Amino acid sequence: MTSENNGKVTALIMAGKRSGVLDPLAERAGVAQKCVVPVGGMPMIERVVMNVAASPRIGEIRVVAHEPDEIAAVPSIAKLVEEGRLVFKPGAFNLVDSVFAGAEGASYPILITTADNCLWLPEDFTEFADKAIASGAGAAAALARKQDVIAADPVGQKKFYEFSDGGYSNCNAYWIGHAQALSAAEIMRGGGQFVKFPSRIAKAFGVVNLIRFFLGWGTKEKLFEQVSRRFGFSLVPIEMDHGYCAIDVDNQRTFEVTEKLLTKRLATA
Repeated sequence: MTSENNGKVTALIMAGKRSGVLDPLAERAGVAQKCVVPVGGMPMIERVVMNVAASPRIGEIRVVAHEPDEIAAVPSIAKLVEEGRLVFKPGAFNLVDSVFAGAEGASYPILITTADNCLWLPEDFTEFADKAIASGAGAAAALARKQDVIAADPVGQKKFYEFSDGGYSNCNAYWIGHAQALSAAEIMRGGGQFVKFPSRIAKAFGVVNLIRFFLGWGTKEKLFEQVSRRFGFSLVPIEMDHGYCAIDVDNQRTFEVTEKLLTKRLATA
């Protein structure tokens, strides 16, 4: 599965910004874009890049950004650029086209994550890659169990994907096993968040699967199997070991939760 890339996986880190909109967290921190807001004393994008780079599974790192200069000014990132390990790719008008732009000319498989996935550790990226490779998936999505997410953040997440085998939360990490599977990125064209916006499920997965999803018919594997038929290749759910993998920095509340968990992690290290 990774022979094309000498056993390595290409990492695509989405670090774009909304056109003409200054994120509230960026405004408060006095920076131009959310991805360079310090969390736990380090810019979000730097934390993600360093943890991605430390995974033995990851080869080339591609950062997809609308304003790369501010990111490239971070010394540890500049060093990876100098070493030829990291390259910048221009962000497009929306998330999906940014994924397509970032993946152009890349070696497969590709692991996609976001610049605000600050709680993922190198071993989490390795775990996701190893499980995706073992599954033989054309495409995959990382999910965390409801009980694990609540254990990490008891008050935050209110909505989960409910299947007959339990509740799950999306982890903002995706797998594209080969070029033909890149069409799965279309699933993200609304920005994800299917629990909040049911019409996005209907558009991405089909109305019948939307009904199955909301009635809790079948396991997550069964639903992904049905969706795989729609796409014409295997789309697999990857269950992560840690609930914190589902927590990213979306707003002030999740910023505070992330800082708290990073502080706790440092204290027990």
